[in-house]
Order: sequence, then structure tokens, then C-alpha cells
Amino acid sequence: MKAICFYFQIHQPFRLKNYRFFDIGNTHYYYDDFANDEIITRIAQRSYLPANQMLLDIIREYGKKFKVAFSISGTAIEQIEQYVPEFIDSMKELAATGCVEFLSETYAHSLASLEDPEEFAAQVKAHDDKIYQLFGQRPKVFRNTELIYDDDIASMVQALGFKGIITADAKHVLGWKSPNYLYKAASAPKLRMLLKNSKLSDDISFRFSNPDWASYPLTADKYIDWIASTPQEEQLINLFMNYETFGELQPRESGIFEFMKALPRFAAERDVQFMTPSEVISKLKPVDALAVPYPMSWSDEARDTSAWLGNTLQQEAVKKLYSIAERVRLCSDSRIKQDWNYLQASDHFFYMSTKHSSDGSVHSHYSPYDSPYTAFTNYMNVFSDFSTRVEAQFPADIDNEELNALLLTIKNQEMEIEQLNREVEMMRNNIAKDLTGDFAPDEEPQEASKPVKPKKEAKPKKSAAKATKKPAKKTAKK
Repeated sequence: MKAICFYFQIHQPFRLKNYRFFDIGNTHYYYDDFANDEIITRIAQRSYLPANQMLLDIIREYGKKFKVAFSISGTAIEQIEQYVPEFIDSMKELAATGCVEFLSETYAHSLASLEDPEEFAAQVKAHDDKIYQLFGQRPKVFRNTELIYDDDIASMVQALGFKGIITADAKHVLGWKSPNYLYKAASAPKLRMLLKNSKLSDDISFRFSNPDWASYPLTADKYIDWIASTPQEEQLINLFMNYETFGELQPRESGIFEFMKALPRFAAERDVQFMTPSEVISKLKPVDALAVPYPMSWSDEARDTSAWLGNTLQQEAVKKLYSIAERVRLCSDSRIKQDWNYLQASDHFFYMSTKHSSDGSVHSHYSPYDSPYTAFTNYMNVFSDFSTRVEAQFPADIDNEELNALLLTIKNQEMEIEQLNREVEMMRNNIAKDLTGDFAPDEEPQEASKPVKPKKEAKPKKSAAKATKKPAKKTAKK
């Protein structure tokens, strides 16, 4: 039996406003609220909300036979909560069906996994706490930003307690191997790898409504036939795509919603089932271990990280950003923490790309800027102001050794304060018990429930000598 694993990504960055050189030091608000509001609202109305209703209708019709997974970045959640809160309610309704799994990722949709392991772990925790708060699930499978993966990331992800990771089907890694199997990480043998089937995923995401495509129009029965006709031993088809596919990349008029609704019926006819990533990991066995010494991603034919780190502009921006990471972690200013998250989004560095994507278009086509150089200049103006705010609290003349010593001191102080708080709480409880006479169940005296009898007047006791002498006299008379 073959299985389809659907996973949908939802991410929106906080886009920066036109921040001029003369704004540095004068204004500390960096975001284009109008653009952020307009974009997230439009996409939610055209895609997210109707797509949620579509999935809910499918689940109501087919029950546990249809399942999907979502990965939602923290920055997307914040925008959705602010501008389209009804989407959160809609997603909660989906989560309540038991047919939806939520995946983990970095809160800021950042490149921290490549630059700062400590920041990476902190963002993963912040993201998963937010998912649990909203939807009551603790993610068990990890999805890194842009599906970026290598052996070092696998070790970090396994150390964080995840059972699996979702990544790309890079040809230079797979070679002759197929992505339609479950694999395990060579550097972290307990971590399972689910690889995207790019061809079948992109057939829906990018080619579905293209009349010049040789397979146009794509129907549900044709698509399921393609999946069913893959080699019998290939049991897993991972279909990973942006959620905007439904209604935005592929408009409603293309028939994309009807296509999705028809898939479960044809899948059942061809003995193809649907699984969440966690189910795949629990039910299938890995066929091999994959070693990935250099980072790979979903992007372009090369499947590397050059879309975000391929030129000197991007490398300089990322280097500057993470050079102040330790100082930001010391800050208690909530605005600085928030800006730190927003400035880490991978989109900012993607806008600086000068390369061509696999379909022949330049990456800057998706950018709000006129050119990659404008994107770099605007970002660095913002960063200059941001770094000045950070250095005002923790000056740049403090070297790393002093900073690490300061971090250790703060950590020790936090532990000491925590211990003192516990001791104070225990003392308060003891004082309260003394004043009220209340005891915890395991501290109640054994005789507390019995009435106390008045003590009788004590009689004078005989000495030990008399007590032993009297029986001796009686024996003598006998």
C-alpha cells in the first residue's frame, strides 16, 4: 500500500518600510504595516480561509482516511493574529478533527541553524510553545526554514528530541536513490528523514493551471494514477508545498479546490492512503542512511543555500546580524527581542539574491525592492539603527570573553534566585500551616482525628529497688 504525506507551509515575513539613511537614530520602527496588512489579508481571504474550509469538508466526508500536516512560522502567526484572527479559529477547528499534525520550525523562519545553534534552539522552543498554546499539540517532527538540512543540523534536531525531519530531494545527495522512501540521518541514526517529491509537488504548486504544460489539464484520477504507477516498493510520496498554492498561486477558477476534494476518492480506489509525518515514522522503516555534509534546501536546481547566502551582500548582512546575537540575548527590552525575530526572516536575504531560479526568473522578481542592492541598502540601514539600540545596553567594546563571563554570572544569579524563591515559598507554607493548623494530606498527625482525653493526675512511682524486692519476699515465704 502506498501513502501520500501532505505538508503545507504558511509563512509571511514582516516586510520593512523604506528606511533611509537619515532615519537611523531618529525612528526605531522599521515595518511597512500597510503592505503587511494588505498581503496577509488578501492571501487569507483568497487562500488560507477557503483552503481550510476545503480541508474541513474533505475530513468530514472521509474522516481519518484523509490527513495533512502544517508548518506555520511564528511571524506568520503574529500577523494572522493581528489582521485575520478568524483564521486561527478556523485552524483550531481543523486541529480538533485529529486529522491534522503541526510541525516544528524556527519561530522567525530564520537561518539560525546555519549561524547560531543557541539561537536556533531558542527559536524552536518559542515556536513549539506557541503551537501548543494555540492548538494543543507538541510537534514531534521538524521542518527547517527553506527545508535547509545537513548532518550538523540533523544532530541538533535529534538533540532537541524530534523523531523526524522534513527536507528536500537534492539530486547530488540522493544520486540514483528515490525520494519515495523513509530514510534516516547518517549523523543522527534515530532521526527519520522525509524527502520532498519535487516533481509531483510542483505539478500541483506551479504547473496545475499552465495550459502550455504537456500534462494540462491535471485531474485527480490522472494524478493518483501517476502515484499508483510508481514502483511497488516505493511506499511513500511526500507532497510538500506552500499553502498559498490553493487560491493564490493556483486561483479558484483553475479548479484547484475541486481537484483536492476529488483526490481521496480516487486514492481509495487505487489503494493509496494518507498519513501524517508522525504516522509515516511510526509505520514505515528507513531503507538507508543519508549523509549530507553540506547544507541543502528546496531552492533551485542546485538545491543549496545560495538563494540566501550566495553573494557578498547576503553574506555580509547575515554576518553582521548574528555578530550581535549574544548581546541581544542579554537584553530584556521586549521591542529589541521582537525586532530581532523579525530581522532574522530568511526573506530579507532572499530579496538580496542576484541569481536566477530554476524556472529562469530572477529571485528579485518576488521582492518588493527594485533591485537586490536596494534590498541590501534598506536592510543595512535598519540594522544600523537596531545594532545601535543593542549596543546602548551592551557596548561593543565588551569582548566575547567578557560577554561570556557576564552570561555565566547572570545564569548563576538566575539559578540562585530560583533556589531562594523556592526556599521562601517553603517558609511561607510552613508559616501558614503554623497559623492555620492546616496540614497537607501526607503531613497530618496520625491521631489528629481522635479526641484528646484529659490527663489523670500522675501517681508517685515506686522505686526500682522496691519493685524488685517485693516479689523476692513472697518467694521466700513459700
